[in-house]
Amino acid sequence: MSEFLVKELLDVIPQVGKLEWIGLRPAQRAPVRGVASVRAEAGQGLIGDRYPGAVVGAMDFAKSPGTKRQVTLIQAEHLPVIAALSGHAAIPPEWLRRNLVVSGINLLALTDRRFRIGAVLLEGTGLCQPCSRMEEVLGPGGYNAMRGHGGITARVLNGGNMCVGDWVVHDPEVVCMTEGDIV
Repeated sequence: MSEFLVKELLDVIPQVGKLEWIGLRPAQRAPVRGVASVRAEAGQGLIGDRYPGAVVGAMDFAKSPGTKRQVTLIQAEHLPVIAALSGHAAIPPEWLRRNLVVSGINLLALTDRRFRIGAVLLEGTGLCQPCSRMEEVLGPGGYNAMRGHGGITARVLNGGNMCVGDWVVHDPEVVCMTEGDIV
């Protein structure tokens, strides 16, 4: 298969997803709290999450301004898989410590792509690997149950509000001329 054909295939994302859940982590190891809506700030992340604009501890470097890991997303369709692999009947999204749960669109297809959730423009920046905390939360083997199902990370390019129920749409028309200059 030619490199050009693969690039064309990767650019075709006709599905429209839906934001199913929003979670904020107010402090390290604090319980994740579900909210109905949130404001995202460009270059920062979600207001009310522990990271935006703060570089306080060793782990907080991951969400310092301009970083690639400002928002974490997981696919709703993967929650039952993680539950089955970890021996649970079901898993509430807050256990997995991701910010956003979306359905109906393949999150991996949004890696290195720009997409919108509500009024917010994001860019998928990579895989969101599980952390060792999953052993505590899901039990022995929890880390491995999440491998391949941890979702993606993203950065906020244009801020705004997002609410549970908002559409998740790949946005191939957006071109970033310079950082912070979206046309």
